[in-house]
Amino acid sequence: MGVLGAGRMGRAAAITARMFEDQDCFTYLSLSGPMVPGGLRLVISHLVRDGLIDAIVTSGANIVHDLIEAYGGRHYRVPAGQDDAELRSAGMGRIADIFVRNEDFEAFEKRIYSFMGGLPESERTTLAPSEFLSELGSTLTDDSSIVRQAYLNNVPIFSPGLMDSMLGFHMFTFSTTNRFSLDFVKDLRILGSIVTETKKTGAIMLGGGLTKHFTMGSTILKGGLDMAVQITLDRPEGGSLGGAPLVEGVSWQKVQETARFETVIGDATILFPFLILGAIDRSD
Repeated sequence: MGVLGAGRMGRAAAITARMFEDQDCFTYLSLSGPMVPGGLRLVISHLVRDGLIDAIVTSGANIVHDLIEAYGGRHYRVPAGQDDAELRSAGMGRIADIFVRNEDFEAFEKRIYSFMGGLPESERTTLAPSEFLSELGSTLTDDSSIVRQAYLNNVPIFSPGLMDSMLGFHMFTFSTTNRFSLDFVKDLRILGSIVTETKKTGAIMLGGGLTKHFTMGSTILKGGLDMAVQITLDRPEGGSLGGAPLVEGVSWQKVQETARFETVIGDATILFPFLILGAIDRSD
């Protein structure tokens, strides 16, 4: 009937299908929250592998958890009623009802230090974060990895909040004994050159906050997004970006006046796979 949540989902799937079909549309996937440990890793890596996504904008945490699995670690379900003090004593960290073993983070730390130590000194202070992640992807062998598939398919990963993650922390500690820094301004130059050369832009945004703002803000150079879908649990009353309706972006030139857009209210770990299935089914 095209009403309520199902109607929103149907319209979002139609818009997403249009993004996938339109060869002139540069499509972002924006990831906030624990989307990788929440189970979306394979869905995202397949989208990249199949050429349906042109750029990823993500929190540093999703990169870290992709690498945790690429380096042989796992994510586990926390049993109901599990005491956090017991998890801590057992060497485990919790994300909602997911937990990760400290030993997997230790393996991650060793691999990251080895990677950074292997970079030529001339690159340790000149790489943009997206270039750093591409270089990192070239060293991975796990074909399920988002970072590896992004490298193989020339899909840049932008992470404006990369320092706010364990990867960022390890970059800091490495820099205390080695010359190392990333050029975040260079990433804006890279993204700006891409956006100005595209005819249309589209975005699928899971959650809000920094990644949503960075995605939308980068399209100001073109007058805003031509197509957009967001899945969020945030409410609009507090004025936070996560709950802001997409139409609000029109006034900021982050969404075109003629754009097609839809917001779906709900948990992205449930809805995103259905959105993609619906979009691909429409495309077929």
